Amino acid sequence: MTDHDTYDVFVSGGGVAGLAATIAFAQAGYRTFCADPTPPVIARDAEGSDLRTTAFLQPAKAFLDRIGLWERLAEHATPLQVMRIVDAGGPDVAEPRATHDFNAADISDAPFGWNLPNWLLRREMVAHLDGLPNATFRPGTGTAHVLTRDTEALVRLGDGTRLRARLVVAADGRHSLVREALGIPVRTMRYGQKALAFAVTHDRPHDNISTEIHRSGGPFTLVPLPDHDGRPCSAVVWMERGPEAVRLAALPETAFEAEMTARSAGLYGPLRLASRRTIWPIISQIADRMQGQRTALVAEAAHVVPPIGAQGLNMSLADIATLLDVIDGGDPGDAIALGRYHRQRHPEVLARVTGVDALNRASMAEAQGLRDLRLRALNALYTAAPVRKTLMKAGLGARR
Repeated sequence: MTDHDTYDVFVSGGGVAGLAATIAFAQAGYRTFCADPTPPVIARDAEGSDLRTTAFLQPAKAFLDRIGLWERLAEHATPLQVMRIVDAGGPDVAEPRATHDFNAADISDAPFGWNLPNWLLRREMVAHLDGLPNATFRPGTGTAHVLTRDTEALVRLGDGTRLRARLVVAADGRHSLVREALGIPVRTMRYGQKALAFAVTHDRPHDNISTEIHRSGGPFTLVPLPDHDGRPCSAVVWMERGPEAVRLAALPETAFEAEMTARSAGLYGPLRLASRRTIWPIISQIADRMQGQRTALVAEAAHVVPPIGAQGLNMSLADIATLLDVIDGGDPGDAIALGRYHRQRHPEVLARVTGVDALNRASMAEAQGLRDLRLRALNALYTAAPVRKTLMKAGLGARR
């Protein structure tokens, strides 16, 4: 590569959101370069693989169709027809006190979403990039320096590569170097929580139902996956206060399986680990602005939410879709278009970050009185059919 090779778009970060942005801009005809400091781990049992899953809600699936990616993912996806909320916040053990099903059939002919493992997403996305002539992916080296001007951005990578781009897309995570280089402040909310992520098998079929069980410390969520070794399988995200999550992560496998079965209220019978355990910090975060000179912030560079309601990556894909729409085939770093991007996305992002923050705080309730109040609120929301349907539509994030 010659010094200061020129591209239309430079994407900083090659996670799922960064790869999606790279595919989207390359598919739209822009010469696009993506760099990520970490080579993608694309095997389920490899060291460092991301065992979390992503549920693509209906608008996200439509966007993946638009950029030519969904056809590649569809055969691996597990549909999510029902979102089940279970309150197990009684005073003694984790037993269901109330179970409410939110069925996609009440508002749509399609499922709420489709679930895929993150490691598999990266595998298929990297493979898809190989067939896009406008896309260049450089794993193993990250962004070292960014300098923006009125007409272009100058980028230096960790391996010394220098390039020019008309637009920098910051998809480099919650500690975004690009965001910091532009001096864009963020507001961060910490909960003292961590999330355990892993896969389990169980005796009872999941019937394409995503089940979220509330007690204290955060939700325990089982999301359907394809069968594993001939048994029903689910991805689990178990949110707890930090010290408790660390204790659980260190338990011997048999003891851990007993505790997670108890925390699941026994809804699927005995749970058995089907992967290693991974642990992740939980925060909420939002950037003051989603654009700067020749720069757009997307995904966790712009917003971070706890893993509740499948909002995180779906918000990220909505960022990319909106960015493509406002650019509309023109100069990708045009200041007027980037201003429109911020004005269209930031209010919705703020509303969702605020809403998920409130849900997470309610799910953490320890005091019995607060858990009983949460139960009454859930019952009231579910009983009112118009409210229930409005909440389901809002959760999908469909544009009005």
